[in-house]
Amino acid sequence: MGRPRQQNERVTIQAVARRAGVSTMTVSNVFNRTGKVGEATRARVLAAIEELGYVPNQAARRLGGSAVARIGLIYSDVESMFINATLAAVAVVAAEKGLQLLIRSAQAASAEEVVDHARALVRSGAQALLLIPPFAEMLGDSPALAGLGVPAAAIATALPFPAITTVRIDNRAAARDVTRRLLARGRRRIAVVAGPASHSDSLARLDGHRDALSEHGLPFAAELCIEGDFSFASGLRAAELLLDLDPRPDAIVAANDDMAAAILWAAHRRGLDLPADLAVTGFDDTLVATRVWPALTTVRQPIRAMASEAIDLLAQAVRDPEGYGARDVVLPFTLVERASG
Repeated sequence: MGRPRQQNERVTIQAVARRAGVSTMTVSNVFNRTGKVGEATRARVLAAIEELGYVPNQAARRLGGSAVARIGLIYSDVESMFINATLAAVAVVAAEKGLQLLIRSAQAASAEEVVDHARALVRSGAQALLLIPPFAEMLGDSPALAGLGVPAAAIATALPFPAITTVRIDNRAAARDVTRRLLARGRRRIAVVAGPASHSDSLARLDGHRDALSEHGLPFAAELCIEGDFSFASGLRAAELLLDLDPRPDAIVAANDDMAAAILWAAHRRGLDLPADLAVTGFDDTLVATRVWPALTTVRQPIRAMASEAIDLLAQAVRDPEGYGARDVVLPFTLVERASG
């Protein structure tokens, strides 16, 4: 058996070479998929890399003239229009910039599991990591992140993190604008279907909703707030609970378009006149926003622009690690007004 991995000890390429009984050049060729290496030797080197938990020294690879070529992407393996749209945007941007994406889906429940996924991507050649919520939140305070030896960036989160570059919108301001719009149209009993508390964007959107109510002297009623998980099913469950209230809400703010679409479906099933009886709003402006009736009033996140900015910043960090620090970039959002509210 190989020796146990030690998180605080960087395994060197020389250690891998000794374990596999080959030269360091052979290890480098296997890792970078260059040169001619026999299948048996390749298998032996890969086994040693796995046993020792080898993560290459990116600074050494840069000194050797290695170009920025591969970015690792970690995303949540759930059914989500927003995640699908984000994956598509990142893939297009990476292709335009001539970069290879190494993609890994995860349903990780802990920071340790996410770090394992990140470590696997780095061992596969990723020179930087791109994260989609909630993984930035999970890794933001993890000391293991620095031990990976590569820069990380997150898109569509709601908070800056000390060691992770973030590219996002002002979720709180966007949600505040949505509720303000409903209030300006006379809605007063406004419910909210929030996203999961593990996502910083969920919390920011809920804070924005509270802000708008407070501006109009209205209390935040706990019975009018239900936490969903960004899925259609959770939006449906929340809608049934809210529409059973007496009096029922005259508007429901959903933290994403999938849950908003479910609310529309539940309201139609009850025979409500939309938006006269009930206004509904979403968030993200995914494809579903214009595939439902009435079309959703929602917030548009500039997904492609966020992906492009994040990848550019990662490339800068790989090229100049000494002169680069984690950054927080806030891009403008758009309130898209349609017929639902």
